[in-house]
Amino acid sequence: MWESILLTVAATAGNNIGKILQKKGTIILPPLSFKLKVIRSYASNRTWVIGFLVDIFGALLMLRALSLAPVSVIQPVSGCGLAILSLFSHFYLKEVMNAVDWVGITLAGFGTIGVGAGGEKHEVVALSIFRLPALAFVVFILFILLNGWVRICKSQRREQEMMEYDVVEEIIYGLESGILFGMSSVISKIGFIFLDQGFPKLLAPVCILISVCCSGTGFYYQTRGLKHGRAIVVSTCAAVASILTGVLAGMFALGERLPSEPKARLALLLGWLLIIMGVILLVGSTRLVRFLSCSSSQRRSNVDKNFGLRRTTSSRVREPSPSAIIQAATLNHLLSSSSKEKA
Repeated sequence: MWESILLTVAATAGNNIGKILQKKGTIILPPLSFKLKVIRSYASNRTWVIGFLVDIFGALLMLRALSLAPVSVIQPVSGCGLAILSLFSHFYLKEVMNAVDWVGITLAGFGTIGVGAGGEKHEVVALSIFRLPALAFVVFILFILLNGWVRICKSQRREQEMMEYDVVEEIIYGLESGILFGMSSVISKIGFIFLDQGFPKLLAPVCILISVCCSGTGFYYQTRGLKHGRAIVVSTCAAVASILTGVLAGMFALGERLPSEPKARLALLLGWLLIIMGVILLVGSTRLVRFLSCSSSQRRSNVDKNFGLRRTTSSRVREPSPSAIIQAATLNHLLSSSSKEKA
């Protein structure tokens, strides 16, 4: 089990680091096209080529991990890619990390340990012919509902002449991309199960091809959401939906089960929870720190205002009023003048 988990961590690290290197290499490159000159410029860029090879190597490691362990174990561990990406950005790209980032990395690390301690390697279960079409039908209906909801939100936004995306649209795009990412892992696992159960060997590459198509479509939905929506909402929904889809589809469609021992089951569930919490903190660390700093500054300003008001009121009570002094002086003058007249 630990071998598959380490492979998953290495795979997701390769995927994320490879994409960062490719993005860094494309800064000085033209937009990608099928022109020979453009392809040569990409092939001659060392940073982009290294990132592309690392990304492909990570994908191969992920396929190997899926062939060794259940999807319900592999998919949550893949959420640690954000933690590894944060460390890589901090030490290689010299990006500054805040305290929330380190907390998220720690939670994701402990969650990975919990999944490794509680996960069990299941025996290959015979796939039910009726479960796979049922799973595809459920995903199809779910996408119809989500896309219909998006169209309703778009029509309402046009009627109200709103330019910015509604939060519902951001959530839906994140959910759709995460579901497709999770289904990509499930379909790859189905291909390996077909091989183990003696089905025609042609089914395995077909499943992997469908898995690649699901990942590509998931990136399309994610990019569509990130183009106009907030990255924190889209990325968080995509990460959580990917983990939950892999876990639920692995259990209900592939026959994967929770560990039989109570301690192992508790460790696995706690590991899932810690990984999800770590991913959410890593995605929303910047906004969370900004919110906390703004709230603390508002509290300080309120305290300073209250202290200033108390100080001014106390000074007003202690210091005599100028009008009172003038009135007293006038009264003394009148008394002295009246006494002189009597004398």
